[in-house]
Amino acid sequence: MIHSWPLQTAGRVRPGQFIAFLLAVVLTTSSQAADFHVAVGGSDSGGDGSIGNPWATIDFAIDQVSAGDRILVGPGTYNGRTRLDREFDSPVTIRAEPRYQAKLQHDDGAAIVVFTGRNLVVEGFEVTHAPGNNGALVIQVQDLLGDVNGSSDGTDPVVSWIVFRDNIIHTSTNNDLLKVNNGAENILIQGNLFYDQSGSDEHLDINSVIGVTIEDNVFFNTAARPDTSSYIVVKDSNGSSDTVQGSQDITIRRNVFLNWNGNAGQSFIRFGEDGTAFYETDGALVENNLMLGNSPDLMRTALTIQGSNDIGVRNNTVVGDLPSRSFAARLITGGSNLPNANLVFTQNLWSDPTGTMGTEAFNGVDLFDAPPGQTTSATLFGNLYFNGGNAIPPDDGQAVGFADDGAPLVGDPLLPDNATLIPPTWNGSAFADGSTSIREVFLRLVNDYGIPASGSPAIDAGEPSLSSREDIRGWPRGLTLPDLGAVETNGLNRLFADGFETESPQGRMP
Repeated sequence: MIHSWPLQTAGRVRPGQFIAFLLAVVLTTSSQAADFHVAVGGSDSGGDGSIGNPWATIDFAIDQVSAGDRILVGPGTYNGRTRLDREFDSPVTIRAEPRYQAKLQHDDGAAIVVFTGRNLVVEGFEVTHAPGNNGALVIQVQDLLGDVNGSSDGTDPVVSWIVFRDNIIHTSTNNDLLKVNNGAENILIQGNLFYDQSGSDEHLDINSVIGVTIEDNVFFNTAARPDTSSYIVVKDSNGSSDTVQGSQDITIRRNVFLNWNGNAGQSFIRFGEDGTAFYETDGALVENNLMLGNSPDLMRTALTIQGSNDIGVRNNTVVGDLPSRSFAARLITGGSNLPNANLVFTQNLWSDPTGTMGTEAFNGVDLFDAPPGQTTSATLFGNLYFNGGNAIPPDDGQAVGFADDGAPLVGDPLLPDNATLIPPTWNGSAFADGSTSIREVFLRLVNDYGIPASGSPAIDAGEPSLSSREDIRGWPRGLTLPDLGAVETNGLNRLFADGFETESPQGRMP
């Protein structure tokens, strides 16, 4: 039986509010917006924000502009911490022009912080730590004041409606690349490139928040990060000490994960980590992601769910050698965790063309690592499995396993080999794979490694009522015969096979 699970949005997401906000972003970045300028060599004391007489810092500019305005930041390196701590009634956009040519960096902690800001869009920047930085985090978004103080109109926490779009966020020397925590709400992380966090930390630490959408991003690491944690962790480390208990309404969709180089106990995506006595994540959707196993380094599993509730996992593609102790997922508890509940895995594609799924010499390997008693309710239905022609691991003794799939499909999905792909690092002027934008990086990875060839059993094998309405590129799925996995090859998609989209989507919601 398929559990009652919100297939189109995660948990208690308020899509009407988020769509209204995103429409406001589009409208206020067009004819209604007033433009102001920041440049290296500008002046906060003598400038007026015009293109001929720009200001010197984003911090100063934020205090001068009005709701709906844009701050256009010229090329060069801006050293120091950028504080975006002002509330606006409609979005203010801070944009690098040309994109990726303005670098924000700091030598003592986060390069960008949002502690009391609202209605802000940050796009087109390179954001990183300066070499030798000793402080933690590259970007941090948290609500320091809390709901008790409220926003200017009394309807939202102070830190809400924040967008990070089309940024290159990389090379932390201490801790996470982007941390969103302590009661922040309604955060959109869209179309960015993330690589190389530091230490036992993450690309994204989503911690005690509500309404975070992570979409259209690319996540990877280089060989310089051997001990790092999962790429994305969703949890709640501080319980009721802020306005949120248990992260809620989390959507992770249309992302590409590759080039695992980290701790052998971690994952591309992890829900829960701290062993709390409440659900660490309560309401999340993971869909249309492409996870590429192109690295020889061992990971624990592609997806970990710990002490969490109401997690939907659909239309994802996990493909490659992917050395791991459990190829699909690990479903566990730790500390004082409640058992996982209401988990659904459907329309996914799990493929190890090397046939080593379940044969790694590490304490026995499974498709699922799901110890009895640690998950009370989970459903598998309509997924595709391939182990290079070898048997699918039976997951003997696990609470969830291959035999529990109510409509399994076994066969070669005919996906391209990804072992020799080039990680798309940024050198300050170009991406290593030859792309000119993050969206081009994204589409190269999807089109080169995620599309099933003609004759694949994944094509037309989906169940419409359980499938997402779009694929990883945002293209519509077949209405009656959708494909399994992240990429859709049906219907209108065939009309747009050449050059359909090369730029980052602007706030597209289902």
